[in-house]
Amino acid sequence: SGYDAVAVDAVIERFTWWETGGKKFQVGIMVDGLAVMMLFVVTVISLLVHVYSTDYVSGDRRYTHYFAFLSLFSASMLFFVLSENILQTIVGWELVGVCSFALIGHWWEEKPNSDAALKAFLTNRVGDIGLLVGMIILFWSAGSWSIVDINVAAINNEIGQSTLLIASLCLTAAVMSKSGQFILHTWLPDAMAGPTPVSALMHAATMVAAGVYLSVRIFPILTPDALLIVAYVGGFTAIFAASIA
Repeated sequence: SGYDAVAVDAVIERFTWWETGGKKFQVGIMVDGLAVMMLFVVTVISLLVHVYSTDYVSGDRRYTHYFAFLSLFSASMLFFVLSENILQTIVGWELVGVCSFALIGHWWEEKPNSDAALKAFLTNRVGDIGLLVGMIILFWSAGSWSIVDINVAAINNEIGQSTLLIASLCLTAAVMSKSGQFILHTWLPDAMAGPTPVSALMHAATMVAAGVYLSVRIFPILTPDALLIVAYVGGFTAIFAASIA
């Protein structure tokens, strides 16, 4: 096909962080077309939100605190997008959640705000259990932390179908909590308690897209059954959300 001429290999840089029991724990970056697209989206929207926020929170009680967490959020989101292995993915995912918690509860003197922040945090933890369990299953079945190795193992049928199904369901739970899908969606309306630019950056543009990004990253491990469930959950959420809106 004519596309082969323009195909570009993913850029993967990694180095060994530590080694134990013959297993190398590596850290690195993986830049492919998907990552580049996300880098553009995250950095551009983050820049706009930072610029807008200078005026929005000017004269605020915790101006510096707000910008520190906004910057940390952008950094952790980029770290998540560029992660080469699932350990880094988990770290980025959790950091994004922490920033979300701190920014939703920015004006924590008012009870509803701190309640909303706690609700978002705890709801996301439910999904994070799914993330951790799913990643652990993938690590033990593929024998590697690397996203590429795991995807290759899944494509070559080196991992059993039932194992893949369980792992993909666990990861779907994680995506549901982060992206505000039905059942784990309740935190999202309350999250509007935070400053408006926070809602624009996290709950409309980048953080809720992290779940989608994760599913695309590990797409080969999603079995047909899991994809069907994803489709049902997504379809139902769309109709349900539109009806309550």
